[in-house]
Amino acid sequence: MPGPIVVDIEGKSLTAAERARLAHPLVGMVILFARNFASNRQLAELTAEIHALRSPPLLIAVDHEGGRVQRFRDGFTAIPAMQELGKLWDQDVLLACRTAVSAGYVLGAELRAHGVDLSFTPVLDLAWGRSGVIGDRALHADARVVAMLANHLAHGLLLAGMANCGKHFPGHGWAEADSHVAIPVDERSLNEILHADAAPYRWLGASLASVMPAHVIYSKVDRQPAGFSRIWIEDVLRGRLGFTGAVFSDDLSMEGARVAGDIAQSAQAALAAGCDFVLVCNNPAAADRALAGIRWHRTEAFAQRLERLRPRGPAPTMDELRASELYRGARSDLDAWRAALA
Repeated sequence: MPGPIVVDIEGKSLTAAERARLAHPLVGMVILFARNFASNRQLAELTAEIHALRSPPLLIAVDHEGGRVQRFRDGFTAIPAMQELGKLWDQDVLLACRTAVSAGYVLGAELRAHGVDLSFTPVLDLAWGRSGVIGDRALHADARVVAMLANHLAHGLLLAGMANCGKHFPGHGWAEADSHVAIPVDERSLNEILHADAAPYRWLGASLASVMPAHVIYSKVDRQPAGFSRIWIEDVLRGRLGFTGAVFSDDLSMEGARVAGDIAQSAQAALAAGCDFVLVCNNPAAADRALAGIRWHRTEAFAQRLERLRPRGPAPTMDELRASELYRGARSDLDAWRAALA
């Protein structure tokens, strides 16, 4: 049975050391990056090899949102930045909803056709115009619009048999610092955050299969970043908002995670705070230290949350997708959307 640690690989094929690491019982998932992609065929062969290593197979995830965060490009449909969906909403609500479903479906179906099981999307951060790292990844400044468009994106993913991951709870749009290289601080009150940035998580409810907390310190709520805070994960997300899905830490190699100590301490702290999975990326030695240093026991709740993340139904081939009326129609919607943006 897979465990709670999400690791990456360095290149476009597995090394012997990586095969050994992926066999470790605490590894539960693999995240891919642009460096792991050379061609459609190579990606499909890589994911097939990863899936064949374990039974049940390790899940394979990616950050594939559209816009500047789209890891695979050649042979994949270019998805515009999510900000453009929000602008479309302001012009034509029904067209924006239809386009969001089509974007989610094409994104999910093409990933699944290449052996990828999960994309860490949609972004639920509000477009406050303050955070450069979020920027055009945010759907809209209005939490109600974010929730509606994200729900349609999630519906499209579901049509492709793919789960979803809302991020970055309770919201990274207000804090200006980039948590990849700094430790952002949001000094607003709990009520301010709940009624604005965190509102999409409340409204989306059971349609969210997983959530990723922000590496942001909300100083009036807790001294720890949200991903290391039992207040945010257990009391607010699971308690007040009733969330029952999986919780992923953001990458523990980011600067925003350094407040929790070294990599093993950070992983243990995130798990103790209520995370089900912890990401350790771009540092194989750190991944090995985390695997050697954490103590963890599997629960029935973990098994149920993991099951919700597994893809549904057989994965199509690209040839099957191209012959599908649903895929052709969704691609046509996206072509029209991109043409309108040109």
